[in-house]
Amino acid sequence: MLQVSQEILDYCNRLLEQAAIPKGERPDYRKWMRFYLDFCHKYNHPPRSTSSIAPFLAKLASKKQSASQREQAARAVDLLLAPCRNAAVSATAQEKAALVQESEQRPDSVGDRAHGLPELPIREVCGEQSKRSSRPPADCRAGRGPGSRTGDVDRGSQHQPAATLDGRDLSGSADRQGQGRSASWEREYRDLEGAIKMRNYSKKTFAAYRLWVRKFQGFTKSKPPDSLHGEDVKAFLTDLAVRHGVAGSTQNQAFNAMLFFYRHVLGREFGRLDGVVRAKRRPYVPVVLSRSEVDAVIAELEPPYRLVGTLLYGCGLRLLECLELRIQCFNLDAMLLTVHDGKGQKDRSVPVPERILPEIREQMATVRRLHREDVTAGYAGSFLPRQLEKKYPKAAKEFIWQWFFPAAHFTQCAASGELRRYHLHETHVQAAVKRAADAAGVPKRVTPHSLRHTFASHLLIAGYDLQTIQKLLGHSDIKNTMIYLQTVPSVTLKEAKSPLDLPR
Repeated sequence: MLQVSQEILDYCNRLLEQAAIPKGERPDYRKWMRFYLDFCHKYNHPPRSTSSIAPFLAKLASKKQSASQREQAARAVDLLLAPCRNAAVSATAQEKAALVQESEQRPDSVGDRAHGLPELPIREVCGEQSKRSSRPPADCRAGRGPGSRTGDVDRGSQHQPAATLDGRDLSGSADRQGQGRSASWEREYRDLEGAIKMRNYSKKTFAAYRLWVRKFQGFTKSKPPDSLHGEDVKAFLTDLAVRHGVAGSTQNQAFNAMLFFYRHVLGREFGRLDGVVRAKRRPYVPVVLSRSEVDAVIAELEPPYRLVGTLLYGCGLRLLECLELRIQCFNLDAMLLTVHDGKGQKDRSVPVPERILPEIREQMATVRRLHREDVTAGYAGSFLPRQLEKKYPKAAKEFIWQWFFPAAHFTQCAASGELRRYHLHETHVQAAVKRAADAAGVPKRVTPHSLRHTFASHLLIAGYDLQTIQKLLGHSDIKNTMIYLQTVPSVTLKEAKSPLDLPR
């Protein structure tokens, strides 16, 4: 966390007192003000410009901060900026709500947009700071930003110049004269988004790659992209393994993000990375439930989560594959369920369990009633993939395109203000499954993905071959399916026999 001077803290306290903020809420307001200054310091956003509010709120949304917390943060930042504007211009409640709504709709969009408000200076509130060591404070070196978790490797606060208000140091560190000014990477972030979309990668891939590029930017002190080379990547990956002790899969994801960034954004290769300290990869054995444990967990789930859990186990679906099902994915005459745009943008079909056919028909009837009510209420339809709505303008309101597990409330689009229906959020299912496992007394670490692991393991115990299970799971490589060989008991014969002596 960025260390601010006592004068800044006193200034914030005076603002809160003048605004008559209740004393019980003032610590939270001071926290958001400090988080905002820390965010601007890390990511090179001007702290005296209202254009930094939207990316700050988007950052909070990406850290799973609730809408009420983001609204409070918006009010706190508005209090910080309001007295410092030349003109009596402040964000209205509607504008702040729109900012919060936009951050909820697009939490990965942290671009610097002005939102029509002028960029005005913050008045001078800092006195001359005493000369201190140029090394950042301990908690600043830890890279903990707004809402970050322990062990977060975001090192922007260590490597970027100190944030200032009207040219004065916020952190109290020594002047950094003689050091090069940090470069803006806005163009690289736009090119990264374009390269991801051109290759039709998923939103999660873009969010992960963008996060690693942001951490890399902080690690290199926002070094100009033209001067980056392979040694920077080598040092970054080594730092992840040595200083932060990340898992092997985490370091590999960072490597893939750097490879994509160099190759498709910077337009060059970083070459061989000899001498990189690699994080040790540990063999992973999935958590698998018994059939009685599966039944107990599903019995504790409330609708519609019960049907979600049943499909995860009965069809071996990934969580998002299940939640993104639409009405047209079901072919109940052929008893087939088609998964569209699964992992790797691949489609596959799996058999529908006959036992849950009544529940599926009942859920379809529920969705149909909800769809009729939505049409009567004048909603704009469900969210459609990519550019499909431009090709079929009426498809969003058609019944076959409705989510099989719709969300309970509408989502308002920030740009158009339209009301649309989204599917259940994965975090709600994850929380429901955890509560159900605790209520059922299952002594295992149960997640929704555990039901998919259990699906594969139970088929393997029943005698299905790996190739069939691989096809049902949608694995591109059978090596991924072979992990389930470790989850089933080994059955061997004590006395080896020749095939000629085996019964025909």
